[in-house]
Amino acid sequence: MRLLKKRICIIGSGVAGLHLAYALRNDFDITVIERQSADQIRRGRIMSTQVHFGPTRNRETRFNVPKWGEQPLIESIHITIGNQKLFVGKLKEPALSVDQRLYYWHSINDLVDKGVTFRLEKVDKEGVEVLINEFDLVIDCTGKNGPLLPFSIEEDLSPFKTPQRKCIVGYFTGIKANTPLGVGVTVLPEVGEMFEIPAVTEQGPATILFIMTIPKSDLDVFKGIKRAEEFTLKMRNTVQQFFPEIYNRIDGKNFALCDKNSFLQTALTPVVRKPYLMFKNKLVVGCGDSVFLNDPITGQGCNLSSYCAEQLYETLIEYKDSKWDVETGESYWSRTKQYVKEVTEWTNAMTKPLPEHVVQLLLRGAQEQVKANEIAEWFANPTKAYEAFTSTTTIH
Repeated sequence: MRLLKKRICIIGSGVAGLHLAYALRNDFDITVIERQSADQIRRGRIMSTQVHFGPTRNRETRFNVPKWGEQPLIESIHITIGNQKLFVGKLKEPALSVDQRLYYWHSINDLVDKGVTFRLEKVDKEGVEVLINEFDLVIDCTGKNGPLLPFSIEEDLSPFKTPQRKCIVGYFTGIKANTPLGVGVTVLPEVGEMFEIPAVTEQGPATILFIMTIPKSDLDVFKGIKRAEEFTLKMRNTVQQFFPEIYNRIDGKNFALCDKNSFLQTALTPVVRKPYLMFKNKLVVGCGDSVFLNDPITGQGCNLSSYCAEQLYETLIEYKDSKWDVETGESYWSRTKQYVKEVTEWTNAMTKPLPEHVVQLLLRGAQEQVKANEIAEWFANPTKAYEAFTSTTTIH
């Protein structure tokens, strides 16, 4: 007699939810609950920025997430402090940024074709109780709007009570790409940062301009802007004033948002939670931003979500034939805790003035290509960044 597969409900179809659905679908009966249809997501507003670094792309290969064909891959990280370009560090494995609206739409349709059930509904705190009764396990992947349940806050990893940056994002055409193709990181001390990200969109290649401004600094000039035309004009003027190297690559006639929904302003307060709890004697777990919400300054959101999805997959497979309870939840947390700590502490440190020993490392990167490549790798392997930031001495 064939045993029935355990039934898992994933609430939310961001990177965490989708990667879990791909990873778990062969071993369990998966239902994903999402409040928007794939077509609504595709036509809607951008939700954030994203760069899938090598380890995340390897996980996508492992779990048979659809490939994106022959897209231009991100090979490097360009580092600028103030108006001084320091270096271009080469990534060990190329990265890729695909507009999440397109990525989610494509993945949802693919999962439906592969037999995963999608339910269109908005889940509130009462609705989640019904789901907990209905399924063997509920996974909260509600992202930065979550969580739906009171996962306890890890105070030592959640030092901030207010947003450390305002995030201003637009996906643009009409910017000549930097060479070699890479993510541009410009740090303006005491003002904020600019990330320039080459991306794949439905309209073809585009450039994401992502300003992270310290609230009330000179860069904090987008307040009250609601319309695409206003946003485009303000971005152009701001880039001209603060980021002249990027401005010199703008083609005035063709500089425009990819579409009317391809801009965003937001601010979030980073908070890390313990990713499991017992609710009426049943285990509930969280994955991705709903429990591990980092400031976007290090570009780790989607990569941390993917990492934790893989660790949750490994845990559930290990406990596949057991009752899922506190032991299962604790196993998942112990698998993820160290990495979550490293990503979070590095990210939190990046929101503050750079420590002197890190500035010295960056200056060495300007002199030595090997060091430049090591620093570029921080974004793909945050453990290395954490080690560099928490080391009190510069390594010679």
